Amino acid sequence: MMMIWLTGFGTGLGLIVAIGAQNVFVLTRGMRGDHPVAIPLACFLSDVVLMTLGVGGLGAAFASDRTALALASAAGALFLAWYGLRSLRAAFGNGALVADADSSGKEGLGKALAATMAVTLLNPHVYLDGVVLMGSLGSRFPGNERWSFLGGALCASLLWFFGLSLFGRILAPVLSRPRTWRIMQAGICALLWFQAAGLGRFAVSRFAASRFF
Repeated sequence: MMMIWLTGFGTGLGLIVAIGAQNVFVLTRGMRGDHPVAIPLACFLSDVVLMTLGVGGLGAAFASDRTALALASAAGALFLAWYGLRSLRAAFGNGALVADADSSGKEGLGKALAATMAVTLLNPHVYLDGVVLMGSLGSRFPGNERWSFLGGALCASLLWFFGLSLFGRILAPVLSRPRTWRIMQAGICALLWFQAAGLGRFAVSRFAASRFF
């Protein structure tokens, strides 16, 4: 059972790390000290819901519909491309990270959570990884082994999001320099566009397999 839990932990960590836009959001908010508990907790609870639905059977059912999978993949690619464009604009701007003792909590908790839910739930990539891929992988295991797999994945989610928020706060003094901030934004853009290209290629292959056009 422990090996299955570790499999879930490793799989969950790998998929969560790949969801670029959400990670960028948590990291940058962590740098600002903006609700460092509430924001990662909201991301983790979203994973609890999505992964449980996926492992519970929804993921395997969705994966069998090639057209729906192709449409979700295409939407995810567009979302990542748009979020990458935002980072590219920031890289060529004059802004920098504002991180000081008074920056924490400047945005109200309600607005911060709304922004967190937007970048999480409006990103189709989250559903592809959290519901479809985790669900398809988890469905291989029978009975209690399936929930052990899910438990490992959720532990990975919990550690990742809170660790990312804390890491962002540690990096804040370095990234308060405008040049460093611009380099980071350019790197984020490259990462997100790379992910968008991969997801776009997958969408094209799914469209072809479903004979959508």
